[in-house]
Amino acid sequence: MLMTRDKHFYGWFFRLTLTIALQNLIVFSVSFADNIMLGAYSQDALSGVALVNQIQFILQMLTMGVGEGIVVLGAQFWGKRDTEPIKRITNCGLRIGLVISLLLWAAVFFFPHFCLSLFTNEERVIAEGMQYLRIICFSYPLFAFTNILLCSLRSVETVRIGFFVSLSTLMINVGLNYVLIFGNFGAPRMGSAGAAAATLTARAVEAVIVTAYLLLADKKLRLRPRDFLRLDHSLFKRYLKVGLPVIISNGLWGIGTAVQTAILGHMGDDAIAANSVASVVFQILTVVVYGAANASSIIIGKTIGQGAEKLVRLYAKTLQVLYLLLGVATGLCLFLVRDWVLGFYVISPESKQLASEFMMVLSVTCIGTAYQMSALTGIVRGGGDTKFVLFNDMIFVWLVVIPLSSLAAFVWGLPPMAVFIFLKCDQVLKCFVAAVKVNRFRWIRRLTD
Repeated sequence: MLMTRDKHFYGWFFRLTLTIALQNLIVFSVSFADNIMLGAYSQDALSGVALVNQIQFILQMLTMGVGEGIVVLGAQFWGKRDTEPIKRITNCGLRIGLVISLLLWAAVFFFPHFCLSLFTNEERVIAEGMQYLRIICFSYPLFAFTNILLCSLRSVETVRIGFFVSLSTLMINVGLNYVLIFGNFGAPRMGSAGAAAATLTARAVEAVIVTAYLLLADKKLRLRPRDFLRLDHSLFKRYLKVGLPVIISNGLWGIGTAVQTAILGHMGDDAIAANSVASVVFQILTVVVYGAANASSIIIGKTIGQGAEKLVRLYAKTLQVLYLLLGVATGLCLFLVRDWVLGFYVISPESKQLASEFMMVLSVTCIGTAYQMSALTGIVRGGGDTKFVLFNDMIFVWLVVIPLSSLAAFVWGLPPMAVFIFLKCDQVLKCFVAAVKVNRFRWIRRLTD
């Protein structure tokens, strides 16, 4: 049978997918709001903040790696309805996440110019980025704290709180952006620094909301401060075995994405602005795809924890069909709205034209992204095989994409559009690997025994 006829499965999948997608939509809408407002302020501000966001993206990938390790292991324990190990796993992940965020904070706080100069040699853009970076770096520990706790809740299928937390962040961020970027209501006109102050405030509020929810409302995990005082060393080793490949994979992918941005960044200010616009729009339109991957990880992990291997195989086949349908729908939507979205930006005509071309490429490659990313990170990783995704990403990003795009940009002298195609070619190539890996079913592993 190619697809399950179980209505409960579809309700389960789409409920989780849409809830997580709404949360991701609001998270990306924060970046979109920053882009729109800073784009109306100045192109240098837009480009400078776009570079800082690459550093934030590395933190986000590392933090999500820590969190996904919790989800992979925690979902299997949740399948057995055993929550005590999930508490101890959360303790492990939180410690790792806070160490990572503090190290990144120290790097960008003490060496801001050096960090930004890795992405571009445009001093005007670096100056704008430094204004933003000096403030936003203080949000890094808050971001790690909040998102790791949300991943812990996600492992037990508590996903709605993430939506409400993200909604509060969006409202606070947009409101303060309006006041602080442009100097409305008597506030100083702060530009990039104002956007950073708005985001920092929003991150602090979301940390308070998540903490309050865990202490006062959560009925599944019942986490308390005492749960974070002692480290379970045996479970910590088990978490590292599962989670470390995810952290490294996400970290290398985040660094790889930053390197790709640096390649475009050294091709001029127009390329930086165009990539910033295209990337944010792409992220917003693919929230359902990322939601599907996260939902799949929970479903596959929980079903393995219940010992229902035949169901796992059937669910995996069904999910692959759903991924392709989501990819086609997303690609078509991106292609149709690209010019309408660009009308909101006050950037040069050259940047707009380049952004439109980039989005045309993404409208095709996102079909591959929807399939391979969801299959590998949702099914394979969710099934317990976390090392395969690590090695697969290392090969494609560091041995294919970055060498080819570097040659295209700096040796062959190809235009930004051609370089961008090389940067995204792995999204299609990975599909062949994903199809073979998923349908061999060697990724099904019980991690709780």
